[in-house]
Amino acid sequence: MPGITGMATTYSCPNYVGELFAASPEDTPLLSSIGGLTGGKSINGIEWSWSGYDLRDAEDGRQRTEGAKAPAFEARKRFAASNVTEIHQEAVSVSYTRQGATKQVTPAPGSTTVTIGDTVLPADELAWQIGTQLKQIARDVEKTFITGTYAKPADNQTPRKTRGLIEAITTNVATTTHKASELTEADVIDLIEKVWESGGLQEGETRTLIVNSTLKRALTRVFIKEAKYQESSRNVGGVALKTIETDFGVLNVMLNRYMPVTKLAVVSLEQLSPVFMEIPKKGHFFAEPLAKTGASDDVQLYGEIGLEYGNEKAHGCLTVAAG
Repeated sequence: MPGITGMATTYSCPNYVGELFAASPEDTPLLSSIGGLTGGKSINGIEWSWSGYDLRDAEDGRQRTEGAKAPAFEARKRFAASNVTEIHQEAVSVSYTRQGATKQVTPAPGSTTVTIGDTVLPADELAWQIGTQLKQIARDVEKTFITGTYAKPADNQTPRKTRGLIEAITTNVATTTHKASELTEADVIDLIEKVWESGGLQEGETRTLIVNSTLKRALTRVFIKEAKYQESSRNVGGVALKTIETDFGVLNVMLNRYMPVTKLAVVSLEQLSPVFMEIPKKGHFFAEPLAKTGASDDVQLYGEIGLEYGNEKAHGCLTVAAG
């Protein structure tokens, strides 16, 4: 369904009698779950960084003799990672007439004009338009958190872009020649094992597989129908997810429409967090009126957000063959 470019008027945005249904999907499971787990983080710059470290392999021969001198000095290196916030900015304009014409009803083609009491939905056109824009921004953020390509330009002539999860994963990557319809248990479990051996999947509640619809069906076939793994469900950060029991613990399965059709991600959700730029006296994401230029209310929506993905070794990504 096409949107409206420019001002919403009684001509371009008429009222219709009946229920008001959303014609587009609104779910953002990744953004919702990590926001629910962490509440997000607030920063005061366009870029932020975080650090981590690893430990040497455990040994069973590190014992010392009584009275020995101090051993050779050792230290561990830290690694650093960083990302940038990206700007999401939208605007709506609703004419005075459109806001006032709350009882002007436009019938569907071929029907007669009717009224339902004194109520026509939406009752507040400006508020509704702002709400739908916020939902659209959330979908944009969901997609960029998964597939975003990092960009930190030298000036403001091109936009900043936060690094998405798929681009961030560089250590635990795997490729199979199998298509989704040919996916095997080993294809998935081998990657899960690789992530586990790298130190990921440590938190029982947040071990998660993120897939699109095609690969979700493949997982159901492989683990539930063929391998007879136990399936259940649980709530993670306010999002209801299916779970499967594997050799490496219970993993959530997050169905996400913005995952590429050839990608399966193994994710330690506790490592992820949305990061917001706080604008003084305004907050993170906000709507504010624009200067008056005519007989309409003009509002812009603004916010800066980025993804903190923690230790990329705690995640993994499998690429399956296309087709």
